[in-house]
Amino acid sequence: MPVYRDEAVVLQTHKLGEADRIITLLTREHGKVRAVGKGVRRTMSRFGARLEPFMHVDLQLYTGRSLDTITQAETLGAYARAIVDDYDRYTAGVAMLELVDRLVAAEHEPALQQYWLLVGGLRSLAQGDHAPGLVLDSFQLRALAIAGYAPSFTDCARCGEPGPHRAFSVPLGGAVCPSCRPPGSPAPAPETMTLLSALLSGDWTVADVSQGRHRREASGLIAAFGQFHLERGLRSLRLVDRSSLT
Repeated sequence: MPVYRDEAVVLQTHKLGEADRIITLLTREHGKVRAVGKGVRRTMSRFGARLEPFMHVDLQLYTGRSLDTITQAETLGAYARAIVDDYDRYTAGVAMLELVDRLVAAEHEPALQQYWLLVGGLRSLAQGDHAPGLVLDSFQLRALAIAGYAPSFTDCARCGEPGPHRAFSVPLGGAVCPSCRPPGSPAPAPETMTLLSALLSGDWTVADVSQGRHRREASGLIAAFGQFHLERGLRSLRLVDRSSLT
């Protein structure tokens, strides 16, 4: 059977039989892959702990008819412990994994940009570089942009009129000018729009000094924007405690 190596992030796991697991992976070269980890639920497994969600690993697999099989696993980034041991990091991380799993729907189709974004996001989350809520919101915006749903936070998303503009329309794709603004569109604080732009571009100098009320307002807009384009919201977002992500 064809054997291949690849780097991957573990997205989720499911029990299979008495000792095995089905591991869902986002790989660097092969996109999303579902593979069997044989015996990984046994206490004496050689690499069971390396095949947990949030882990960044180097794998050897062989191709099967419906599921590939993992034969080797080496740790590249042991992010699971640091993320799982902190509630805010954990809930943010689960939402990140769920989003990638939804955006990369087809298996075995390369998704290199999403892969590197996820690796960087989990590393930042584990190291505590920024508030977990900011990491999650930046990740959501950038992952959606890679998938073709890039919002505008300055110029009008409908007509292109140079901004900044105060109103925000989820269906139209972001900031809208007074002429294009649909009735009932919210008008976020200017600081919130600045924060959203910083999160999308990765400007952490601006994002890290933002105030809690603007972070919460930005999070609500990002959740609504994602739900609109995904056609349903992320279940794990309900677990995120926004009151503590200040």
